[in-house]
Amino acid sequence: MSDHLSIKTTEPEVDWAVFIPSLVIVLACAIPLMIFPESAAQFLTEGRTIIMSNFLWLYLSVGLGAFGFCMWLAFGRFAQVKLGPPDEPPEYSDTHWVAMMFTAAIGAAVLAWGFAEPIYYLQTPPMGIEVGSSKSFEWAHMYPLLHWGLVPWSIYAVPAVPIAYMLYVKRYPVLRISSACDGALPTRGRNQIKTGIDIFIVLGIVGAVATSLGLVVPLLSAMLSTLFGIEDSMLIKMTVLALWTLLFGASVYKGLKSGIKVLADVNMVLVAIAVIFILVAGPGIFILDLTVNSIGLMFNNFISTATWTDPIDNGSFPEDWTGFYWAWWLAYTGMIALFFGRISRGRTIRQLVLGVICWGCLGTWLVLAVMGGYSLYLESTGALNVSEILSTQGMSYVNALVIQSLPFGKFALVIFIVLSVIFSATTIDSSAYVISSICAKNLPSDSEPKRWSRVAWAVLLALITAGILQSGALNTVLSITVLSSVPLIPIMFLLCISLVRWLNQDFGHMVIRKELSLAAEDLNSNS
Repeated sequence: MSDHLSIKTTEPEVDWAVFIPSLVIVLACAIPLMIFPESAAQFLTEGRTIIMSNFLWLYLSVGLGAFGFCMWLAFGRFAQVKLGPPDEPPEYSDTHWVAMMFTAAIGAAVLAWGFAEPIYYLQTPPMGIEVGSSKSFEWAHMYPLLHWGLVPWSIYAVPAVPIAYMLYVKRYPVLRISSACDGALPTRGRNQIKTGIDIFIVLGIVGAVATSLGLVVPLLSAMLSTLFGIEDSMLIKMTVLALWTLLFGASVYKGLKSGIKVLADVNMVLVAIAVIFILVAGPGIFILDLTVNSIGLMFNNFISTATWTDPIDNGSFPEDWTGFYWAWWLAYTGMIALFFGRISRGRTIRQLVLGVICWGCLGTWLVLAVMGGYSLYLESTGALNVSEILSTQGMSYVNALVIQSLPFGKFALVIFIVLSVIFSATTIDSSAYVISSICAKNLPSDSEPKRWSRVAWAVLLALITAGILQSGALNTVLSITVLSSVPLIPIMFLLCISLVRWLNQDFGHMVIRKELSLAAEDLNSNS
């Protein structure tokens, strides 16, 4: 019997070898941010600059490689491998499965960027496009679809497959990402390497989620101050964060099926309402025309935009945007892969990969196209000077004031406030669940980690977010993600190698290669 099958599925315990180092590092980051916000922010920004200046090529290569690997998984000879027993139906219905994937993976960050991101691109267009030109508006609407589209969702899908394979084909009785690397790890020193992997995964998740909350808390604070006509302040931000933590903790305490699934279903309904409202109440035809144009523009320029490093002019656009986004998605992979893998029992590899990419892209493209299209409409018609608001008040107030400009603006603000709260709740729920799973011993794949651990990590995520908010700088928020993403690149490679080896070991002899050749005697007779 193999080692992983011999593990006793007893009451899950905390793995202190992972928990304590992760806790120490998180506190070591959070405390300086709170006590010395300016110095800490400068350190983080310089670190981000060094990484992106020297390794942008690596991040872009990993992104495109992830997409290619997904295509091989979805359409290659192992596409029909089932992640579970042969006659077992999927654990979750398609609706619940898609809802949990979308809300866990995206969260309120899509709302934080939705209205503002195209305006950033409008101010500093890529590819040498003239500022203020018609082309700049088209590319400003297209680029969010690239940054939240095929490559990002491929980055999520790649590690999700070996996680699901480990759980439901190899039948590991533990819910640990490092265990999915077993196929690529040496026997000697394996446990120590796996502990290091788990620590890096935890730190990546913390960095990614802290970035999301660092964007969303100011957004919610700005929307509340706009709604009630009060001055925004750090007190409001911290109050929002504290109330959020209570909501997160309550939902996390209830668990995966009782808490996260319900919030995910509610959020999908609210997203649909928000999108339809903007299309109906706003310039629906303009947004739809712009969206179709952007989809064509994106697919026609997919390879060039996904690999553009601007090597001659050496502009900062690829580092500031495409490189950052790939890093952000990489940092999230630990959480997303384990969560996606955990909820994908009973599906094939093809269903998992295409489900993640297709449904994920459909959701993000729809939301971002509608939100970004509306803000570009306001800017192009002069109905609202969105660019000036971004320059003077920041991206949080872009979102708040653009939403308020809709018919029934106060009502729209309320909808987006509720949406932001629940979106963030599902993200933090999923994050705390995954982190506590990584920090657990002997955790069966069908069980949940200790409640106190889930709640503790929800609080710690809020703590490091509070530290980030003290700096008050967008660069600090973005830098956290880039720094925490670095170790995820080699971990991604290990997961891919492990999966390929497992597939060849378990199913290689069952898959007929599509190759035809004549026998040696036939070749001799023909000659």
